[in-house]
Amino acid sequence: MKNKRSLFAVPYIIWMALFVVIPIVIMLVYSLSVAGDGEDLSASLENYTGMVLYASVFGRSFWLAFIATVICLLIGYPVAYMMSREGPGFQRVAMALIMLPMWMNFLLRTYSWMAILENNGLLNQLFQKLGIIALYNRLTGSDIQYFQMIRTPGAVVLGMVYNYLPFMILPIYTVLTKLDAKLIEAAEDLGANSAQVFARVTLPLSLSGIISGVTMVFVPSVSTFAISRLLGGGTQMMLGDLIENQFLGGAYNPHLGAAISMVMMVIVVVCMVIMRHFGDGDEEAMML
Repeated sequence: MKNKRSLFAVPYIIWMALFVVIPIVIMLVYSLSVAGDGEDLSASLENYTGMVLYASVFGRSFWLAFIATVICLLIGYPVAYMMSREGPGFQRVAMALIMLPMWMNFLLRTYSWMAILENNGLLNQLFQKLGIIALYNRLTGSDIQYFQMIRTPGAVVLGMVYNYLPFMILPIYTVLTKLDAKLIEAAEDLGANSAQVFARVTLPLSLSGIISGVTMVFVPSVSTFAISRLLGGGTQMMLGDLIENQFLGGAYNPHLGAAISMVMMVIVVVCMVIMRHFGDGDEEAMML
């Protein structure tokens, strides 16, 4: 029986080797080499030591991804909690509404926000018609024609939250729906009020969903390039933009791009291990 199970794992192992392990090895080799005269490659740590020039890009990427993840958590957890407390009919409708934007193309969703946030976009036109911009000018003594919303860090964070919020809601909702109602009833029978039940029972037991949601939002946010390029207008360069520029842009240097990719991958893996460690510790404490 064990041999049969091992045979079923062979396709998965081959797939992982071809599309995960081998590409990582290739990127590692590229990151540890530089092109010399005649395009001969020589081993060097130059790509890694030179990344200090892009420290601001690293900082911006992780900071904006962190903000987007926190906002998704603050919005996603209450939504998931409310959904889990309602009946099956409401849950199906809510799930369909959450998943509906995901049926559209990612770039199309991002382009739609460009039309909304542009200087002459829908929001600024609405503010002009409502007199909000005129009121702002009278209060501040300025003479602006529109609010600058696009090509800002806020626009990039908004794009991340809009695109990745479902990835926060779904794992938390899945965990909350599987919680044993008897645990909550037992806590209430022991005299705990609603806030205590949530803080001592519901929240710790849903920690695995929170960790999954945080990981599923933070990882794509820190490596995004389409959102930062379209909503940031090229003024908010992030790691994804920097890597793309090294492989496809005018700064063509795949060796540096590979080094940045490897460093980013290591940092993301470390963050995931740390989050998983804290999650396991809290779950063990609850079991005790």
